[in-house]
Amino acid sequence: MKSAKALTLTYLTPVSFASLNGSDKEADNMSNIKKISVGVEQYPYVSSQAIRRALRNQLEVLGRELSEGVAASQAKGAATTKQEPDKYIDDDLFGYMGTESGDGTTKGGSTKRTSVVRVSPLIALNPYQGDLDFGTNYMGVKAGGDPNIFETEIHSGLYRGTILIELDRVGKGDGFKSEISNTEKAARVKDLLKAIKNLWASGRQTRFLADISPKFVVAAMLSTKNPIFLESVKVETGGINFSIIEETLKDYEPEIISSVIGMRKGFFVTDIANVKSIGEAFEEMEKWIDEYYKQ
Repeated sequence: MKSAKALTLTYLTPVSFASLNGSDKEADNMSNIKKISVGVEQYPYVSSQAIRRALRNQLEVLGRELSEGVAASQAKGAATTKQEPDKYIDDDLFGYMGTESGDGTTKGGSTKRTSVVRVSPLIALNPYQGDLDFGTNYMGVKAGGDPNIFETEIHSGLYRGTILIELDRVGKGDGFKSEISNTEKAARVKDLLKAIKNLWASGRQTRFLADISPKFVVAAMLSTKNPIFLESVKVETGGINFSIIEETLKDYEPEIISSVIGMRKGFFVTDIANVKSIGEAFEEMEKWIDEYYKQ
């Protein structure tokens, strides 16, 4: 594990009925979802910003204190965090950017920590079919108003996401007064893995509760930094194309230190033989992290 630089994982999650990530309105009384166009088809997605927010929220659920809620010191500046990565896990793993105003005699400055955790959007592998949920709001009727009719775009399909963690940057570098202990580095990454395993986005969940936690995952410890599975997890007629994954593992064999595949049986048309359960796969990843930071 000494030569490892990153842990990358790609996961699949089936969603039966959801409106996962809102977009700008295209029409009055219509709640749209984010979509990307590929040819004549449109594919829903959850933005990487929303996934990062979901991971932050889950870290807080797991008992981690977050660094949030600091107003910008410059007019029209963006809000930022406390910018203390030695103290706060989210400043360490997700980075930040802040600006400071000058006092008239000195020039304003900026602080930045590039995210250790790299996140892809969670993209649907099935196109949007134009489905809408019809709703009526009766809240104002008793006061003499009319019912308010609205529609929400909904989607059912399989989604794919990828995360890469730069292990050699955790707990040190920009923003740190001194490097934190290897024990705390391992604890932070393992808590992040727990957040990924239990991934849940709180947005649009009041009426469209959805589970976006992984039901299939393939992961590797690498001596390089490359999301090798990002474009290599394909689904054909409901089954996972395992031959592409096998070829990817073979192509990157010199760079792969350890790898694991986990799967929830029964979610796909064809189960892959001799793979671990989702829980066992994440336990294996946690063991990698313990071994890596023991060095």
